[in-house]
Amino acid sequence: MKEKVAVILSGCGVYDGAEIHESVITLLRLDQRGAQVQCFAPNIEQLHVVDHYSGDEMDESRNVLVESARIARGKIKDVRELHVDDFDALILPGGFGAAKNLSDFALSGANCTVQPDVLAAAKAFADAAKPIGLICISPVLAARIFGNGVECTIGNDHDTAAALTQMGAVHRECEVSEIIEDSARKLVSTPAYMLAQSISQAASGINKLVDRVLELVHGG
Repeated sequence: MKEKVAVILSGCGVYDGAEIHESVITLLRLDQRGAQVQCFAPNIEQLHVVDHYSGDEMDESRNVLVESARIARGKIKDVRELHVDDFDALILPGGFGAAKNLSDFALSGANCTVQPDVLAAAKAFADAAKPIGLICISPVLAARIFGNGVECTIGNDHDTAAALTQMGAVHRECEVSEIIEDSARKLVSTPAYMLAQSISQAASGINKLVDRVLELVHGG
């Protein structure tokens, strides 16, 4: 039976949305493994818009759901339509959108909150003991989803790891090609572009994460 996996995106582009390489690698690996995938995103305005050529902030507004549809080739739904009973697992790629749109970690650090619709969806998977994969910077959401004591990784960035610890998570350092698993919570995380210097390096850990999430669907 094909696994059904929900993927939550946070826009389109590393500096203000979902990291495109990470998102595509995730979707590709899920397809290679025969999983059925549905993308979701919150129907909200982005924190801001960044010119990915110059790196400068732009004086315009964009919608996270509309921008995420670029990656999903239009096949995307409002995260409010994400019902845990319809899926076996959940994966969140990284990119600054996870820290700017899915949460306010980029502004508030350890005092951050998670966008309510995203938090409700993710907590539903956690409460149902269904596997969750968090990639790159998205593990900053882990403590808000699972509570204190959750084990995860963002690689080895000291400041970000310290913020995770302050939030109640247990940070474990991890190489780009590896994953960290919190077996009790069925949470898998990998650093990806928190450490990766190339798309192939990012893929090495993401592929392992996807594979492990799918294994956990069947009891690991």
